[in-house]
Amino acid sequence: MLRTLYNQIGQYKGAALATPLLTALEVVMDVMIPYVTASLIDLGINAGDMQAIYKYGALMVLMACLSLLFGILAGRVSAYASTGFAANLRLAMYRNIQTFSFQDIDKYSTSGLVTRMTTDVNSLQNAFQQILRVTVRAPFRLLLSIVMCLVIDPRLSLIFIVAMLVLSVSLYLIISRVSRLFQQVFERYDQLNQSVQENVSAIRVVKAFVREDYENQKFARAAEGLYRLYSKAESLMALNHPVMNMVIYGCIIALSWWGAHFIVEGSLTTGELTSLFTYVMSILQALMMLSMIFVMLTQSAAAAKRVSAVIEQEASITNPDHPLTQVEDGSIEFREVRFDYHTEEQQGHKRSALYNASFSIRSGETIGVIGGTGSGKSTLVNLISRLYDSTKGEVLVGGHNVKDYDLTTLRNAVSVVLQQNMLFSGTILDNLRWGKTDATLDECRRACRLAQADEFISEMPQGYDTRIEQGGTNVSGGQKQRLCIARALLKQPQILVLDDSTSACDTRTDALIQKAFREELPQMTKLIIAQRISSVRDCDRILVMDNGMITGFDSHDRLLESNPLYREIYDIQIQDAGDFDKPEKGGEQ
Repeated sequence: MLRTLYNQIGQYKGAALATPLLTALEVVMDVMIPYVTASLIDLGINAGDMQAIYKYGALMVLMACLSLLFGILAGRVSAYASTGFAANLRLAMYRNIQTFSFQDIDKYSTSGLVTRMTTDVNSLQNAFQQILRVTVRAPFRLLLSIVMCLVIDPRLSLIFIVAMLVLSVSLYLIISRVSRLFQQVFERYDQLNQSVQENVSAIRVVKAFVREDYENQKFARAAEGLYRLYSKAESLMALNHPVMNMVIYGCIIALSWWGAHFIVEGSLTTGELTSLFTYVMSILQALMMLSMIFVMLTQSAAAAKRVSAVIEQEASITNPDHPLTQVEDGSIEFREVRFDYHTEEQQGHKRSALYNASFSIRSGETIGVIGGTGSGKSTLVNLISRLYDSTKGEVLVGGHNVKDYDLTTLRNAVSVVLQQNMLFSGTILDNLRWGKTDATLDECRRACRLAQADEFISEMPQGYDTRIEQGGTNVSGGQKQRLCIARALLKQPQILVLDDSTSACDTRTDALIQKAFREELPQMTKLIIAQRISSVRDCDRILVMDNGMITGFDSHDRLLESNPLYREIYDIQIQDAGDFDKPEKGGEQ
């Protein structure tokens, strides 16, 4: 973990090294001032020597100016290093997340990743800045102050040693309890962010079902839990101050008592006692700073583990040593393929979504995939572009195992329009050019005509320059689906997968899309997942799935004769004009 964090300092190592050096120089100036003050009192004021007063006074001013200069420089370079460190952490996490397979992404919730990139990184940024300055300042000040006390009077220095022991024991007891609480605090942050994210993204559903009060109560419970944990942790941390004050006042009283005796005896001067008072405050302030550092490190340790986990997460799907960089054609073959979702990986639990799937698709064929909810349709097509890897068996594209291809090559050859269509903030053209960054306007128009999107785009006031709001909230579900299909077509893939991507379109639009595909894209292999038989009946062949198994793979007419499940779906939809979701036994939907 520490090595991972250290590597993210990157180009800011120079500033990170300069900060402790400048801070050390600042501390040296601070610590030497009380020693010069003793000489000013004893050799100047008490002796009535104005020359000594001027000399030592000027020296103190010079030291104060140097301390101020070193402090300003240390503050600037530490801010530069810590903000750069935080930027590198976020960039490293974001880049690594882009390499994740769907299986890797499933390990982290969206809210958890957001918390790591915001709250956790902020905590590490603050801790890093404090480490660069305070962890140098406090121990160095403590050490130099003790040395100066020993130089002035070793006997009185025993007071500071006793005080340090008392503070060390109390701080250990406080921090050991606080560290466990802060681990729970970051977990509660995840829950809080998840509540906010769900509510904001589903605000239309919340209002449609008049569930505002329920959502308010749910958020209040999450906020209340975080409040209680944080209050408990802060209450324990607050004990630092009264303990520190008790020790400080105890030291002052002891120092005043014994110092007065030593002055009367003549073994200690007034200036030396004054310096000792300054040093005792310096020592105890250093101890207080150390206690705060321990608390901050305790807070940031939990954040460091969570951030490092994302950065260190190795992508489960990577390129082979010598990858293929060309897909010959759009043929697809499954050989005894099985896939398991690991729902609780730490306990070894898994859920099988696909069982021994074997079939072959010729390049250029149009294949329909139909089946009930949870039958494994989406899982099957996700294996083609290696969004997941099969647990057992082989998936071949263009005659080669998908694991032999360069990932970029494979995913450029297989264009997938997923169930959850996502548009990004920007113009329609910006969104379309995700499929091909240098696509011309004519290419975009052609893709939109094939996807039946050109008509509604042309009716918009700004046409293809119309701005899409975040998530595509200013277009309908059907329009969003058609834009996503057009974006996929711009890639000019050899295999096009539509995962229930016309469900929000009306039957006429769906039929026009299918017709355009047949007439305009005959060389492209097309897999169409649908709930409606009308969307797949004209396909060359139809794959029928039930509970992760393939129960039929043939043309529409032949499946009506040979496959009872397909016949049942057909009868229900013809009679009820309804969409298919897995029918119950007995033929009732």
